[in-house]
Amino acid sequence: MPIHAMIDMETLDVRPSTSVLTVGGVKFNPLDSSEPNDEFYYKLDLEQPNRTVNDSTIEWWGQQDPKIMEDAFSEEGRVDQDVFLDSLPKWMVGVDVLWGHGYGFDITIIEDMLRQRGKNIPWQFWQVRDSRTLFSMAKTDPRKAMQSDLHNALADAYFQAKGVQMVYKELGLSK
Repeated sequence: MPIHAMIDMETLDVRPSTSVLTVGGVKFNPLDSSEPNDEFYYKLDLEQPNRTVNDSTIEWWGQQDPKIMEDAFSEEGRVDQDVFLDSLPKWMVGVDVLWGHGYGFDITIIEDMLRQRGKNIPWQFWQVRDSRTLFSMAKTDPRKAMQSDLHNALADAYFQAKGVQMVYKELGLSK
């Protein structure tokens, strides 16, 4: 059984140097409809030295669901980014393929964070996939009919993983 992982994050900018609010991940098998599992969810400290914040992204957050915005910005449960970055290699053990939603975003941001902190990247470049590209090959975006809690990093990772499963099935992919 292949082990794929999906990571999603919510940020304060769209550049690789962005400050990260939350990050969520799940593992899943793309070849069947089993439930994603082995999830994680971190709320990172808002003070992140040398990470960027963009005013238009802050304005965008002001237009989101208040419940999701409250979770993303509340102080409760925040951890230093090193807590997340140090746990990531252990979580990645056994992962064959790592997915993010969009080239140059989730995975690229994590790689930038790791490099900035002098830590090793726990995957190879050839393991990374982009669910946005995969979804564009389907008849319709599979998340549209099922997704809730938009912009909650863990919920987004879950629905993106389920979307990968649905598109693999639609396209008849077996590997």
